[in-house]
Amino acid sequence: MPPTHLWLNGEIVPWPSATIHITDARSLTTVSSVYEGIRGYWNAEQRQLYVVRLPEHMRRFAGSMKVMRMQPAYSPADLVAATVELLRHLDLHEDTYIRPVATFLPRDDSWSGPDPTHLEIQIATASRPSSLGQERKLNVGISSWRRIEDNSMPPRVKANANYLSSRLVSAQAALDGYDGAIILNSDGSVAEGPWACVFAARDGRLITPSVTSNILESITRQTVIQVAREVLGVEVQERAVDRTELYLADELFFCGTGQELQPIVSVDRYTVGDGDVGPLTARLRGLYRDIVHGREPRYEEWLTPVY
Repeated sequence: MPPTHLWLNGEIVPWPSATIHITDARSLTTVSSVYEGIRGYWNAEQRQLYVVRLPEHMRRFAGSMKVMRMQPAYSPADLVAATVELLRHLDLHEDTYIRPVATFLPRDDSWSGPDPTHLEIQIATASRPSSLGQERKLNVGISSWRRIEDNSMPPRVKANANYLSSRLVSAQAALDGYDGAIILNSDGSVAEGPWACVFAARDGRLITPSVTSNILESITRQTVIQVAREVLGVEVQERAVDRTELYLADELFFCGTGQELQPIVSVDRYTVGDGDVGPLTARLRGLYRDIVHGREPRYEEWLTPVY
């Protein structure tokens, strides 16, 4: 069941009324839209819904719109307030996925160059339970598809069109019998997964591809880096990562808003470590779970309470 309402161009409107005619859906053919994926976590003991790093997500959303030459009428602060207003209106008491989307509205001249101010911005929600309490272990393969590049379809822009690549990667991985995949960039170095960033643990250090490796500038990635350094005292290296480093890693995991933290136990049928969830991954996963549910006061500034 969809929610009863969503936020659209400054107003909370009933879900069924937020429509356009199919022939006006110019974004379906020009793929001219950008979006964010944001999570809210329900803490039953505190009777509170916490939205994780909401201002940072809206600033990244604004950056994506800037690169797409969109000129929105709303600031990141406006969109933060709109999100909280919508969640309160819906009176949500469950783990929630929040998806702001910006797209050009149809105009006769939009093929040659859309009006940068003629936009539609929506914020919608969906129920999405956390997987942090589950013990899923991923077996992944290196994809034959390469990561998109900054000079063609910039990965740091969270554009819907960019995720055609992720769809191709995920479909191939499933057909090959894997739970997921890792994508290499044009240099042959590790980039990321189709929907998440990747970390390796080796000799007590964390290693992750740099933001110049054609990855999304992931907010969850930055969260993991900061927590690893500040709480666990772990050295984190942000650099180019070779494919075979994954085979020799002690631990591997994906991280992202949707994926949260998912352990990887094999790559290309090479067992990672002892084939189980590693101790560093487990500690980071537990810390992340406490942070997003409002049980870790050291990082309470990352949470926006709805109620």
